[in-house]
Amino acid sequence: MSGHDLATVEVRRVGREAAGDVLPIVLAAFGARPALDPPADALHETVESIGIQLVEGGGLLAYADGEPVGALILDPVGRSVFLRRFAVLPDRQGHGIAHAMVAAAVAESEGYEDLTIVAREELPRTMRFWRRQGFREIGRRSPYVEMRRPLRTLVSEVPDADSMRELGRSLAKQLRRGDLLVLTGELGAGKTTFTQGLGEGLGVRGQVTSPTFVIARVHPSEVGGPDLVHVDAYRLGGMAELDDLDLDTDLEDAVTVVEWGEGLAEGLAESRLEIRIVRALTVDELDGEADPRRVEITPVGPRWHALSFEEIS
Repeated sequence: MSGHDLATVEVRRVGREAAGDVLPIVLAAFGARPALDPPADALHETVESIGIQLVEGGGLLAYADGEPVGALILDPVGRSVFLRRFAVLPDRQGHGIAHAMVAAAVAESEGYEDLTIVAREELPRTMRFWRRQGFREIGRRSPYVEMRRPLRTLVSEVPDADSMRELGRSLAKQLRRGDLLVLTGELGAGKTTFTQGLGEGLGVRGQVTSPTFVIARVHPSEVGGPDLVHVDAYRLGGMAELDDLDLDTDLEDAVTVVEWGEGLAEGLAESRLEIRIVRALTVDELDGEADPRRVEITPVGPRWHALSFEEIS
């Protein structure tokens, strides 16, 4: 990585007075994209039009070595904040500037429920970037794709397996009997490694391994806390089948982790933690043996109103 890496980036909140700095970044970034049909509206922006958009919600300017290199406009709509005209100068892309702007947008949107962006389906690398930032598709009207990230989502960069286990151990400190965790990620993403950390943090007995061949395993507590029930939902026709399993513990007295549970496990409890593990880099971005992950933890339901992300490393 060059000298323009994440450590040198400063992101500042700006208003209408910064329109003259925002416009050239927007025009350069959108102008460097492949030809699209219809063309991006951003190519027709002026200092005046950018200034008008900056009046209500303001915007963000990213600086590297004191020079403005990235920009976006914050557009509050209801309980969501849309990120408009998200742009990084073409020669500064790939150095952590876009990531820093997303993190700053999260910090600047306190009091709102989520961030929303509108991407173009003809730009798959852009779509991958937003997914890696925790955004999920919520609607599509070709060629536009609307993607949203709940602001209560914790997005953690996890460089290796030891860090994945440590994240699980850290989260375990906030778990109690009856908690449900719905764990999603492709094969080899690190779901079982994360659950091993949970088991260590909970102080349960037995080695936590993939439950694929037994559907569910119960790991009893050795410290007087909740047991850990580790479930593989991939082979279940529905979560009602859990009732047919001869488990040695009541789910209300245990912490239940359901792998491959998205779309199936939600009915088990009013509150849950939805945990998604994704590769942080694409194949062409890998550096040597490094293959980091991004872990997205989204609290759902009243149980998690008091979840402290500060206590999760």
